[in-house]
Amino acid sequence: MIKLTRRNGNPFVLNAELIKFVEELPDTIITLRDGEKVLVRETADQVIDRSLSYARETRFLPESE
Repeated sequence: MIKLTRRNGNPFVLNAELIKFVEELPDTIITLRDGEKVLVRETADQVIDRSLSYARETRFLPESE
């Protein structure tokens, strides 16, 4: 799970494994596997970083070199 912020300022937690892709248009839009779209304040890079951190913690992935 990753902590994010909706555009209205409300924090929420998202299951990172449900993310299909992330776009910046210029707002960051996360599209989930079921087609639902979530608009967040974080940049695409921040969403990616948090998702990778989550994956490392849950799957014991190595740090990038």
